[in-house]
Amino acid sequence: MPLKNSHCRLCWLQAASLSEDPPVVTEDDLAGVTYHQLSFAGMTKMRGPRSGVRLRARLRITAAALPSPDPKPFESGQLQLHLPGAGRAFDWVRHAEPTSPALICARRIAQALGERRGWNTKLAAELDRATLVILLSGHGDGEQFRYSDLIGVLHRYGVSINRVAEVLAEMGMLVDDRVPAFDTWLEDKLADLAPGIAAAVRDWAQVLRHGGPRSQPRNINTVRHYVRAAHPVLVEWSTRYDHLREVTTGDVSAVAGALRGHLRRRTLGALRSLTRHCKKNGTLFADPAARVRIGHRDEPIILPLGSNQIDDATQAATTPAARIALALAAVHAARPEAIRTLRLDDVALGNRRLTIGTVTRPLDELTHRLLIDWLEYRRRRWPNTANPHLIINKQTASTTRAISVNALTASF
Repeated sequence: MPLKNSHCRLCWLQAASLSEDPPVVTEDDLAGVTYHQLSFAGMTKMRGPRSGVRLRARLRITAAALPSPDPKPFESGQLQLHLPGAGRAFDWVRHAEPTSPALICARRIAQALGERRGWNTKLAAELDRATLVILLSGHGDGEQFRYSDLIGVLHRYGVSINRVAEVLAEMGMLVDDRVPAFDTWLEDKLADLAPGIAAAVRDWAQVLRHGGPRSQPRNINTVRHYVRAAHPVLVEWSTRYDHLREVTTGDVSAVAGALRGHLRRRTLGALRSLTRHCKKNGTLFADPAARVRIGHRDEPIILPLGSNQIDDATQAATTPAARIALALAAVHAARPEAIRTLRLDDVALGNRRLTIGTVTRPLDELTHRLLIDWLEYRRRRWPNTANPHLIINKQTASTTRAISVNALTASF
């Protein structure tokens, strides 16, 4: 069987069920595996911590519904366990409609997308056979699909919902009813606040996120940092006040006096942004944080890395992608965001030039050799990918987006 870090999938599944902190699996959990869960065909795409619970429940239902025939000898091979469910009720002979105009249009769009994105034949076949045919066979004129409806149908096939949604969106048949994760997170934070304070914070966070008549939208991570920094103070104020109009300069000064260093600057900066926004909108008559000094941030002293730290970093770079990321950071001082978004057009191997951001610099011998090794590996591993970014992985090879921050920095 294929191995991941010297362990097969059955070992990982069994270790996950024994883990004390699921879904995190440690080396101790893997070492404690002494027996294995029986693996059934067609179940390799099940995801989530509750998948095993659903599987065991279905097995009990199926076993209770089936008769008990006399055991018969059989030759070697994998038996198929037929589980109940809506997906099993789709009969290709009776239900599939290859001549459906909607299906023909969707297949044409999917083929064009696959050519632009470099999808392999397996991805294209899964999208066509397991999704578009089932979804669009029997499709009525004017019928649309909600994104939430796709989840229940497509999860059982283990295919990408985003790819199907992209095809349906180009056809004008998708209603995206997803609630942004930021909105859910923000409402959880606001639940701890008094209603009057929560309303002001909600309006402030949405203006930071989407911009206003005289303000540019901020990065969503910046908005999260601001809300997190102000949240503990706002929770304490909510026990005494119903609205920010009741907050005085003395309250803000008390907060400033109780904090030190970076935490003080971050908290006061978030509170000043909030009160300034409320003053501008007329929900505050006076800004209580306007005259409280935040203070200047001392420039940090840049210290050289020790030999042990350098050795740890080089030993962590065990893959071609990690080695080129380490070289870009150590030799060219590229930050993670710049490395993630570096594109193939930014590398000129013939001229030995490298463009990071807006700065073009000469390519040293070490980085040049590591780039060649990575590009050769990239071409062998994903020969049909159309992703324009230099560093990709198996999640982004069939898309055009950059890899995640965690995928780039986890090994370091």
